[in-house]
Amino acid sequence: MPRLHKDMSYMVTIGHKDTKTGEMTSELEMPNFGLGVYLMKEPGECKSAVSHAINSGYRLIDTAMAYGNEEEVGQAIRESDVPREEIFVVTKLRRPHATGYEEVLRRCRESMENLGIGPIDLYLVHAPPEDITAREPVWKAMEQCLERGWVRSIGVSNYGNHHLEDMLNYARIMPSVNQIEINPWLQRPSLISATIESGATPMAYSPLARGHKVRDPSLVQIAEILGCTPAQVAIKWCIDSGAITIPKSSNPDRIVENFHSQNIDITPVMEQLQSMDENYVSGWDPTVEI
Repeated sequence: MPRLHKDMSYMVTIGHKDTKTGEMTSELEMPNFGLGVYLMKEPGECKSAVSHAINSGYRLIDTAMAYGNEEEVGQAIRESDVPREEIFVVTKLRRPHATGYEEVLRRCRESMENLGIGPIDLYLVHAPPEDITAREPVWKAMEQCLERGWVRSIGVSNYGNHHLEDMLNYARIMPSVNQIEINPWLQRPSLISATIESGATPMAYSPLARGHKVRDPSLVQIAEILGCTPAQVAIKWCIDSGAITIPKSSNPDRIVENFHSQNIDITPVMEQLQSMDENYVSGWDPTVEI
């Protein structure tokens, strides 16, 4: 059961399932709601968004080396009045860099330097390495990053059921998180079940389907019933489905609006929201790759 943090974010426990014993290890708490910073590439845009989010109560920031804004995330955190240990930071190993053991170690250190905030709270493989033979050494290096204390937890992103199953053949510990696209139009019950079975917690990116579905008539109708915005309904559905949720916005008003999604009760319309699933993928989908 998530517990409420003093800054209004709910906390969930993540950890790694030991593939031999089945026991959970390296457990830690992270907020179940945060800010995504994908496509914030204009100078100062990301830093401003992260600063405003922190001041608005956010305590989880999700970035990636591929986004090109790790430095601005780090700057905003260092300049905030909130202690570093109260802000949970996620970043990711670029897929083109997921080629071998030493490359992973080098890129992890590079992300640490970019952020400049000490150990990374959660480090993810951004997508399954395209070279299948690289998947084992890449994950072994991720495990080494954890052992060396460079990161506090390791996970994956865009891994499908079969990718998680294959990991049982080479992983000492399984991922703590699988970050995938999840929203009312892409509910992925099978993948979420496989993620949980592996010991990982689902993490939802693109909870608004990249904005493609915000004007969905059914969503708009539900929002009118609840007295909130369509975006807030979609975000809260992701949260209530059990996924750590990271809507992206650099608009100050939207950042605040998204934060208050956490307070909305969608229980009366949950059945209607569950019926909206149409397997709609708004972006790339490495989960279906070999």
